[in-house]
Amino acid sequence: MRAVIAEDSVLLRIGLVKVLEMAGFEVVAETGDAEALLAAVEDHRPHLALVDVRMPPGFTDEGVRAALMIRGQYPDTAVLLLSQYVEERYAADLLSTRAGAGIGYLLKQRVADVEEFVDALRRVAGGGTALDPQVVAQLLLRRGGGLDPLERLTPREREVLALMAEGRSNAAIAAELVVSESAVAKHINNIFAKLDLPPAAEAHRRVLAVLRFLDGTP
Repeated sequence: MRAVIAEDSVLLRIGLVKVLEMAGFEVVAETGDAEALLAAVEDHRPHLALVDVRMPPGFTDEGVRAALMIRGQYPDTAVLLLSQYVEERYAADLLSTRAGAGIGYLLKQRVADVEEFVDALRRVAGGGTALDPQVVAQLLLRRGGGLDPLERLTPREREVLALMAEGRSNAAIAAELVVSESAVAKHINNIFAKLDLPPAAEAHRRVLAVLRFLDGTP
């Protein structure tokens, strides 16, 4: 799979290139700013764009804005944002772009665990999601109040859905919660039913459930 990297830190960018190549990606472009990122995506039409949230010249939200443009113009390109801190507004903005390929938002500290980071890269490139556990926690905290549309879920079902939001597979969720995979599958089916997500060939219920869980859209 072709990938582009946008990261202004040269040392981190070199490390990311190494990790992606080790994971089997072909890094077709590496850039240090959002403008060059957009040009690289237009030129190479990569399967995955790995994007730093803050980049030159302002070091505010240049990466996020570029990621949103990529989602709008090239919906087949998966986007994984990297951030130094939990910035839930940016994660929510990215998650609001529901159509298209995989999406992810990870803290840069996750790169240190190469195996988990590579797993997240492949999951997003394959059309899935990868959300940092701290991002999930912040989004849930931000929602708060009594407007939660998911009040029908049991505590265990919410726990399962939170792990789904991190991009975990059924097997990984079962290992985390020390239950069987069949128990996880049962919880997920209950979640789909309570969120009014009937089987549909054209929709990915797992992704829809996660998005509904995170942004509270009925």
